[in-house]
Order: sequence, then structure tokens, then C-alpha cells
Amino acid sequence: MPQLSGKQRYNANKLQKRLRREAGNAIADFNMIEEGDRIMVCLSGGKDSFAMLNILRYFQKIAPISFDIVAVNLDQKQPGFPEEVLPDYLEKLGVDYKIVEEDTYSIVKEKIPEGKTTCSLCSRLRRGILYRTASELGATKIALGHHRDDILETLFLNLFYGGKLKAMPPKLVSDDGQHIVIRPLAYCREKDIIRYAEIEAFPIIPCNLCGSQSNLQRQVIKGMLQAWDKSHPGRIETMFTALKNIKPSHLMDPALYDFIGLKTQDQPFDEGDVAFDNEEVGVTESKSEPVVFYPSKGG
Repeated sequence: MPQLSGKQRYNANKLQKRLRREAGNAIADFNMIEEGDRIMVCLSGGKDSFAMLNILRYFQKIAPISFDIVAVNLDQKQPGFPEEVLPDYLEKLGVDYKIVEEDTYSIVKEKIPEGKTTCSLCSRLRRGILYRTASELGATKIALGHHRDDILETLFLNLFYGGKLKAMPPKLVSDDGQHIVIRPLAYCREKDIIRYAEIEAFPIIPCNLCGSQSNLQRQVIKGMLQAWDKSHPGRIETMFTALKNIKPSHLMDPALYDFIGLKTQDQPFDEGDVAFDNEEVGVTESKSEPVVFYPSKGG
């Protein structure tokens, strides 16, 4: 970590504690990590995955349960990719790791016309390779570095362009039912991760596969959310809270709620279901007692 002044060190410590607390809460809320897990941490070389590895290694030391970590990087054979950076970094940390070499770059360039978005095909190729690698390593969980902003951006991407009310879940089972994917940074803000990466001086490796695709739909959504965050402080937090406060009976999906078979006695009147102007929405807290990954006091 670079040399910091007293005030900078104080702010850096506050930031570190906040990220650890938020990640710990997400892990506990969704039971992401269990006793004896072998976590495959997908390390892309970007700020998010570096922060995730850093935080999970801290939890590995203090958590009341035991779990292993193995970092995995997919070398996609992009021209100029600094292949020595991640092995050097991980060896200095003493982290178990595996570099998987697969030339997905050539496949993407061959299949996608120049100037078109490469993200979708690239993502599908990476996912298949990572699932295969997880099986080879005996990993029980696959950890991805998506954060709160990624989740909200995905929600609006699906809403605006896909006609679906769907985001990124903090925890999911793969389509083949063989793997569990977790997102420990689900509660963390991107701007906090950016600052944390600067403070920790992570050896960031930029993704050049996409080139200068500045007009990607995700970038449009990101700009919209950033503008809202600036002009309406608190709006992003409210929207994110809404993802944990869903009422299927007040949406329109008959596969999710039995509107056709609905009878008057099936649903007692609930004043909380009625929307009033200027009503303050409360969030019901979970009554379960999950494993605490980050201490609430003295952390």
C-alpha cells in the first residue's frame, strides 16, 4: 500500500472497513460461504476482482469457519496481455492459483463483425471455461467480482432492452445444476472499489478485447445511473433496496403468482400492500442467524 498521510490513512481505514462490512453482510445474508468450501476466485486483473480477492483473504483469517481459496485467471490470448503480472502478484501473496490459457480472443474476433459488441460472446465463452475449471479444481463455489452498480445496471439493461424484470442474483446455481456462483461484492459501491483499488495499488490489467466500444448499452445505463446519483442523492440506494423488497402479487407475471386461481380468502387484506403518497417504505430484516463474517464492533 502506498505511503499515506494521517488523514488519508484514516479515510482509507474507514473505506476498508465499509467494504469488508458490506461484503460480510452479503455473504451472511445469502449464505455464500460455508464450512469446508473451496472458493474459486475469478481474477480478471480488474479492480473488482482484486478487491474481492483481498477481502476474501481477510475473511479467511477471521471467519469462524474454514474455507480455501484458489485464484483463477483466464488468459484469453489478447495481443499484448501482460501474462506475468498476475502470477507475480499471486506468488508474492502466497495465494494458490491457476492460469487457464484459452484463445477466446481469436474466436470472438472471427465471429463478431468489426465495431459490434463482443461482450455477449466473450462472456459465454468465459463462463463455459470457468465452469469446467471449477470442476477440475474441485471448487464448491465460484466467486465473481460484480458489485452493486453492476447489479442495478443489469436490472435496467433487461428492463429497457430485454423486456425482463431481472438483475444479477448474489448467489445462483448454474444452468446445468453443477456449480454455485457467488458475488461477495453485491452490496459494495463501484466508486468505493475504485478508491480502494487506488489505495491498495492493485496491478490493474485493462481489458482491450472490447476496444473503444464506448456506445455499449451498459455504458448508456451506467451514465444514466451516475447522473441520477448526482442529481438525486439516495436514489441508487432506494432502488437497490427495492431488489430485496419484492411483492410478486403486485407485478404481472402469472408464472410467479397465481392470479387466475386467486380467491378473496386466499389473500387477507394487508395495509402494507396499499400505496399511499409520501409513504415511507420499510424493509423487513431477516430473522435468521447467519455466520457473521465481519464484526459489527471493533472491526
